[in-house]
Amino acid sequence: MFGQFRLTNVFVSVPLWAAALLLVACESSRLTPWRQGEIGPPILAAPAPPAKTSEIPSSATVGQGSGQAGASGQQAALAPHTTGGTGVPSLAPLLNQPGVQAPDSGAVGFTPSLLPPAEVPRVGVLLPLTGPQAAIGKSLLNAAQLALFDFADDKFELVVHDTEGTPDGAARAMAMAISDGASLVLGPLLAPSVRAVSPAARAAGVPVIAFSSDHSVAGDGVFTMGFFPDAEVRRVVAYARSRGVTRFAAMVPDDAYGSRVIDSMRAAVDSAGGVIARIQFYDPQAQDFAPSVRRLARYESRREALERQRAELEARGDEISKRALERLENLQTYGDLPFEALLIVGGGKRLQAIAAHLPFYDIDPKRVRMLGTGQWDVPGVGAEPALLGGWFAAPTPVARLDFEKKFIAVYGKKPSRLATLAYDATALGAVLAAAENGPEFSIESLTRESGFFGRDGIFRFKPEGVAERGLAVLEVEHRSFRVIDAAPEAFPQAMF
Repeated sequence: MFGQFRLTNVFVSVPLWAAALLLVACESSRLTPWRQGEIGPPILAAPAPPAKTSEIPSSATVGQGSGQAGASGQQAALAPHTTGGTGVPSLAPLLNQPGVQAPDSGAVGFTPSLLPPAEVPRVGVLLPLTGPQAAIGKSLLNAAQLALFDFADDKFELVVHDTEGTPDGAARAMAMAISDGASLVLGPLLAPSVRAVSPAARAAGVPVIAFSSDHSVAGDGVFTMGFFPDAEVRRVVAYARSRGVTRFAAMVPDDAYGSRVIDSMRAAVDSAGGVIARIQFYDPQAQDFAPSVRRLARYESRREALERQRAELEARGDEISKRALERLENLQTYGDLPFEALLIVGGGKRLQAIAAHLPFYDIDPKRVRMLGTGQWDVPGVGAEPALLGGWFAAPTPVARLDFEKKFIAVYGKKPSRLATLAYDATALGAVLAAAENGPEFSIESLTRESGFFGRDGIFRFKPEGVAERGLAVLEVEHRSFRVIDAAPEAFPQAMF
């Protein structure tokens, strides 16, 4: 365990307009002598740039921001701005403005804080910086640092605490964040940890913006920015219906997540005026998905139908029957499937394994449109031929691609797919902290009807605590995706 440190965002006037993040450290008088560096190597002895950092203290203040930029030392604009006349406050990077550049990863180090804690609003950040999810946690922390640089002025602090990837660790981290005076908490990552911190946060009146995709953890001052399948299913089903698809099928895991997707799909198909012709559950722990795909395709009955048809034609023996037999020669089954589109819920190797079995059991991707959720939004999905031309709903990729390029330039590696959540949450905290009349972390501010524009497009929090997003529909290509139905740029004003 380590003491606290501050990561301060400071623009430095140097040649070539280079700007640097400054990691700022502060020790608490309540810490043991060892933690304060009186025994053993002090924390300040090992400064490191974000891209090179391998050890992150478990409890830390990671940010006071500055607003100075470029060699001229001019103040960067940090207030929310609107785009496209929509009235949606933008969390798009201010680094795109002239004279403002990304932080120089080689100029980052730990130094004592220069501002008394009472003078700045504090935002707690709870992430798994050790344990099984440490890699994701560190990627989210790096993204938060970038947002700090882009948005925070010199009166803003992020106080980072390690949840250790466990509910107990998260509860301890929340207690420390509250004792540190956090007015808003970002994180934790996983649903059990969010549940563990919620009682203390509610008792202290501190809003929480978590990164879980489990909607059941939200409500009563706890918000979550995760990607939810409900909205993705509604979006892709509505689009498919608009393109003439009437009969749907689904292949989903036999667990709570799969049940939730099916409930959402039933509502979406019902609303769009379609029908669900087939639902097939599969064991999420299975290694072989062939039996499930076989049942979905009703392969045995269709195979038997082919054999019966062949026998009938052979019995007739006339010229027309012989020509019909020739047409059946290369078929595996006989008869059409009862659905025109198949929603496959899964990602990664599981999705690839399921898709590989579809043509084998005569579910022809040329005749059945494959549909997916945001789990498809990963590189390499098009490597499986059965998924080419498939449609899925996900946040618009344009702003995220810019974020990924900047992240790679600073840290030397690709961010976790969830890193945009930390970036947008931190940017939102900085924007609300810089409100004209002082920090605005109230429920009313967080649930503003117009929402915000972030690295995953527009989003807003519903009163029940879940994030609503403007989603695009994308089509799978060999090496990438293409947007075939753009995400909205603004929310309808009648939200609730």
